[in-house]
Amino acid sequence: MLNDISRFRRFSRAVTSEVGALDHSFLGRGRPLGAARVLNAIGHGRTDVAAIRAYLGLDSGLMSRLLRSLEEEELIELSAGPDDGRKRQAVLTPAGEAEFAIYEHLSNERAEKLLSSHAHPQALLDAMDLIASALGRDRWSFEEVDPRSEVALQCLEQYYAELNRRLEAGFDVKLSADPDAESMMRPKGAFFVTLSDGMPVGCAGLKGTDKGYAEIKRLWVSPAARGLGLARKLMAETEEAARQLGIKVLRLDTNKALPEAVNFYRKEGWTEIDRFNDDPYPDYFFEKLL
Repeated sequence: MLNDISRFRRFSRAVTSEVGALDHSFLGRGRPLGAARVLNAIGHGRTDVAAIRAYLGLDSGLMSRLLRSLEEEELIELSAGPDDGRKRQAVLTPAGEAEFAIYEHLSNERAEKLLSSHAHPQALLDAMDLIASALGRDRWSFEEVDPRSEVALQCLEQYYAELNRRLEAGFDVKLSADPDAESMMRPKGAFFVTLSDGMPVGCAGLKGTDKGYAEIKRLWVSPAARGLGLARKLMAETEEAARQLGIKVLRLDTNKALPEAVNFYRKEGWTEIDRFNDDPYPDYFFEKLL
């Protein structure tokens, strides 16, 4: 156990040093990491001060000092919220936009240098994804999106690729029912993605039918986020959408090459039933009454 703790603390020290957490001049721009992160959050479209503070996990006193320092540098402008004068919003000035662009360039350069110097950059990235997902699990966001949107397709392409690797006969979405996911949009159904600091790490679809039931389709969780309860949360979001649409019966199917999925559905209270569709891929069929 001591060895595990030592490894963890070694990792923490390495990350602290690499990101410049203790530097008085982060990336050589004359201000510490905290101020740079606030500037970064605003540059990426976050304007509500309370939302920025929550996103960065800062207390109100530190947040006020960081905003004041950026305002004194004339990098941001603070004003009352347009809909609620009690709320404050922050936007970048032209000088702030220029500084944000410099930070983006320097940060990208640092990332490229580290990855290019490693013998196994993909393994390094996979490890980073695993750690970021574990550390950021309390900040996951669940969004209902068009299943044809870019963020949805990022999830689905990875999902299809995994099925193609794991199923004995491979996988071709064109051979499955509703390949274009047109029935996973309201008023028939819905489609959800989970974002971890802007990166999609999971998805699930609710496919409406005219057969007296709806189907849960394309439930997928990134390997980096597995084991953290995300599938259960996605299922809860999807089931709630079904209730909102007045759906009383849900069904789903899965393949024998995905035993973890079969076990998950059984643990979550789904009842195994006879085949209910002519999709060529599934071996198991389940139902749940809402």
